[in-house]
Amino acid sequence: MTPERTTRLENVLAKRQPGLSIVLENVADPHNISAVMRTCDAVGVQDIYILNTKIARHKKWGAKSSSSAAKWLTIHQFTDAQECFDALRKNFSRIYSTHLSSDAVGLYQTDLTQSTALVFGNEHDGVSEDIIALTDGNIIIPQVGVIKSLNISVACAVCLYEAYRQKELAGHYNQPQLVGERFNALKSSWGFHETD
Repeated sequence: MTPERTTRLENVLAKRQPGLSIVLENVADPHNISAVMRTCDAVGVQDIYILNTKIARHKKWGAKSSSSAAKWLTIHQFTDAQECFDALRKNFSRIYSTHLSSDAVGLYQTDLTQSTALVFGNEHDGVSEDIIALTDGNIIIPQVGVIKSLNISVACAVCLYEAYRQKELAGHYNQPQLVGERFNALKSSWGFHETD
């Protein structure tokens, strides 16, 4: 690996945000998942949780949508909701579902600088009631149109870039958040990739 490439990967790792993640519940379209992965990489999310309780475990992602983002991310796949949330609780202090409800809080009124995981539901039904019950609350993206929903990859991008904005203002991108063994393990594994 060239010194330039080593420096580039170290700079990317220095911006990774272990205190921010997303969960995709029963999202069927691999192209939607790949588009989400591309946004995650862009804002420094390293870990993605994919929960499939009603559909088969994914074997591949839509490569064109992700621009090969999947190889730079750590993807955790679960088929059991409780196991998934047990893992999330070990790493994040708050878990929010993105769900339209009477108690939902607006995205821009939500503090995303704390350790947070955001749950997005599938393309047809959104986040299930069972999963909503496991979260700490609901957030909604403000909308003024007739159709009160966005494509999952768009909704995820809107939320992640609001988190990016908040975390940048809070200085989270100015100092490495990912350190120690995890930093070194990712750096080592990334060194095996020959191309971007």
